[in-house]
Amino acid sequence: MLRTHRHSRSKGRKAALAGTFAVLAAALVAGFTQIAPSPTEAETVADGETVQTQQTGQWLTGYWHNFENGSGVMPLTEIPAEYNMVAVAFADNHATLDGGITFNLASSELGGYTDAQFRSDIAAVQAQGRKVIISVGGELGHVNVTNPTQARNFADTAHQLMQDYGFDGVDIDLEHGINAQHMSDALHDLGSRVGPGLIVTMAPQTIDFQSPDREYYKLATDIADILTIVNMQYYNSGSMLGCDGQVYSQGTPDFVAALACIQLEMGLRPDQVGLGLPAVRSAAGGGYMAPSQVVRALDCLETGANCGSFSPQTPYGPIGGVMTWSINWDATSGYAFANTVSARLGNPGGGQPTEQPTEQPTEQPTQQPGECTASAWSSGSTYTQGDRVAHGGREYQARWWTRGEEPGTTGEWGVWTDVGAC
Repeated sequence: MLRTHRHSRSKGRKAALAGTFAVLAAALVAGFTQIAPSPTEAETVADGETVQTQQTGQWLTGYWHNFENGSGVMPLTEIPAEYNMVAVAFADNHATLDGGITFNLASSELGGYTDAQFRSDIAAVQAQGRKVIISVGGELGHVNVTNPTQARNFADTAHQLMQDYGFDGVDIDLEHGINAQHMSDALHDLGSRVGPGLIVTMAPQTIDFQSPDREYYKLATDIADILTIVNMQYYNSGSMLGCDGQVYSQGTPDFVAALACIQLEMGLRPDQVGLGLPAVRSAAGGGYMAPSQVVRALDCLETGANCGSFSPQTPYGPIGGVMTWSINWDATSGYAFANTVSARLGNPGGGQPTEQPTEQPTEQPTQQPGECTASAWSSGSTYTQGDRVAHGGREYQARWWTRGEEPGTTGEWGVWTDVGAC
């Protein structure tokens, strides 16, 4: 879609969002008192001279593995055409330049895929009108951009990689903290070298937008003039507050829509907001949603249809698109994610989901309740770290604050630890 300024929403919605952030501050970031610029103020940042031209459709972004983790490997040319944005995961720390990045193809893990083949395949994918970007970070990636020298080194090396491999831009997926000021300086420096064709994406975690003083929140505001899309990771999250101040549990369309609303009301244009979900259940520790449920979240945000308990006051129209972790994981399901979601993108309300919507977890405990001493789990109760509950004949212990997340459904890395049968 064309990148146009989003019209500011009603004062009532702005007031509601401000009230929500007061709640967020009290619940999550004690002591915060400042609210970010309103949508109207943020819109003045971008102008026709500096903002890159967006594609005419929505993005379906997928991460491509430069490693083997059990999901399988593939050359870039095997990526289905439904993915019009490919994020190569991941860049490496530069050996000598602090804050700099480099890229090393893991040929031995990729079945002998050579550097020459990789470069040729980037060009082939781009010749089809698709974009290929380099992602920086991931769960294990640590690139520090916290001072002017590191910012300059990041911009220098990112630009060199773009020139060397032909990447269209960068994805910021640093999950261990960023400095908004210096990363903004680095990305604007890169933008001044590349020009309006630069792709800049980011994949923050849900906690990163729960308060305006969070660094990713500030970064998105600071680089709104060059930002292509924010693909929030709506998984491995636990429960979070939506833009209406209500608590939502991951793994539901309500969770995705209510949290995406925060970005849509903070001043980003709808085309700068994307929804990031795991392609299959195995791709994440929690927060998986069937592709049909991702479609429901899109419908709710864009047209106001298929909403659950959360519904936007005014539908936003087409948003930026959807991201998944990952293309490789999607391949294990025959690309069910790409096939379902791409059919929906650019076609709001065009067709019913092929899977029946369900707000309930698809996995149910197989054991009947036994004699348990812990209190029974309640969907309306709040639990904190160390609390124990009984559910389905088993006892569970909370790893962190949670409400509404059913024990036995959050996976190995989710909020509930299975203590054993009771």
